[in-house]
Parts: sequence; structure tokens; C-alpha cells
Amino acid sequence: MPFISILVIALMIFALIDVITRDDSQVKHLPKMVWVIIVILLPLIGSALWFGLGREYAGGGISMPRMPRRAAAPMTQAPPATRTWTPPTEARTTEQQIADLDREIAEWELRQQIEARKREHGEPDTA
Repeated sequence: MPFISILVIALMIFALIDVITRDDSQVKHLPKMVWVIIVILLPLIGSALWFGLGREYAGGGISMPRMPRRAAAPMTQAPPATRTWTPPTEARTTEQQIADLDREIAEWELRQQIEARKREHGEPDTA
């Protein structure tokens, strides 16, 4: 059992050194500091995640699609038309909406009372 502990600690140290010495452009999915915290808090799982998902390998291996960096090359074509935010067409204030809801609740309660009275007096339900 102590042998496994030593292996986990060695893997964690190796992963930490790898995270710290990597260039930011070679770190995927999370910032370097977050990877350091993950590897420290979860030594075995964090190290496995780092080597499986967090670092970029040179050349071979499976290439996974990545989001483009913000400092991308200038575009040669005009950007597509973007949608602009438009305010909702309803111009009621929050207070007006609440007042409308209160009126709807009061109307619903009155209908329930009318139905209950009809049932008490034995009148057939017309609705």
C-alpha cells in the first residue's frame, strides 16, 4: 500500500511540474492555475485529467476541436450580420404585471366560490 501512495505522489509532482512549465497556449480547457489546484486537491484524478484532457500533445494523437483564440488573424471577409438586442415589445412595468396577476388570482378565486355555491345548492354546472 505505501508503494501505491508513493506512485500517486510521484504522479502528482510530475503533473504539477508539467502544468507549471507548460506554455499557456499548450494548456486546454482551463487556466493553468485551476489545473494546479485540481492536481493538488485530487492528486490521482486531477493528474489523470491533466494528462488526458488538459495538456496539448505535439503532433500525433487524437486532435480535438478547440475554440479559436481571441487574438485571431484578421478576417478577409466582412463579418456576418449579427443580431442586436431589442427590448421586449410589452411595455408594462413589473408593478403593472403584478397587478394583472393579482386580478387574475382574484377572478379565479371568485369562480371557485361560484362553483362551490352552485354545488351546494344542487345547480348543474354550466361550464
